[in-house]
Amino acid sequence: MGPLVTFLSDYGYRDEFVGVCRGVIARRCPQARVIDITHGIARHDIRFGALALRSALSYMPSGVHLAVVDPGVGARGEHARRAVALRVAQEERLLVGPDNGLLAPAAETFGGVVEAVDIGRSPERLEPVSSSFHGRDIFAPVAGALASGVPLAQVGEPLPLEDLRGLELPHARVEQRQLCTHVLYCDHFGNLILDATHEQLAQIGLRLGEQLVITCGPGAYTARYARTFADVAAGELLLYEDAQQMAALAVNRGSAAETLGVGRDAELIVSSR
Repeated sequence: MGPLVTFLSDYGYRDEFVGVCRGVIARRCPQARVIDITHGIARHDIRFGALALRSALSYMPSGVHLAVVDPGVGARGEHARRAVALRVAQEERLLVGPDNGLLAPAAETFGGVVEAVDIGRSPERLEPVSSSFHGRDIFAPVAGALASGVPLAQVGEPLPLEDLRGLELPHARVEQRQLCTHVLYCDHFGNLILDATHEQLAQIGLRLGEQLVITCGPGAYTARYARTFADVAAGELLLYEDAQQMAALAVNRGSAAETLGVGRDAELIVSSR
């Protein structure tokens, strides 16, 4: 089996962008297998792309992981961002993409970055470099080169690890037997993915099957701490642990986002009834 390249972006499928990047990878490394994680990230949504990448890579074989959500493409001066390739501490994984926080959560999951290079002037890039399509001209050819076995040090210039950009995320906290949590994102089904963990739910004494109260702004909603959606009646609100072991809110056969009328970064208070 050939080397692996995973690919995540906000390109969608209406245009040729994804296919062109895959073609560039294939020209540089014909034996590479490309797994498309998703290209349905909302355009320019760096946080959603970063969290999706982090979630997906734990289930992907080691290899080269290409991610492009790049609203700052082609910018100069104070708005400029680097193009980077990174090696993480665990499992010999290489991450390729813009240095805008997109790669940071995934890198942390695998022990942090141990080597970084700036690939903006990589010898692997395609010339001339477009000011608006670095996925094709910089990121894809570098990903293909790395998949073919070119050492990381040969595709770019060394970059101090402290210069890499992180991603700011909210943090849940427990206060006086209440959990103050935040919406990280809303998924396709209207489920609200929160920044709280199982341990934090345990700290406020929640047990499976118990009722609880979700407070957001002036509104308060009754929910049940359940294992899965079918454990509550249709239309009922539930708090559960999602596939990534994070707390989430859902409505059985409905939308928690619509029921609560909240979106990303909303602060919610979870307490026992």
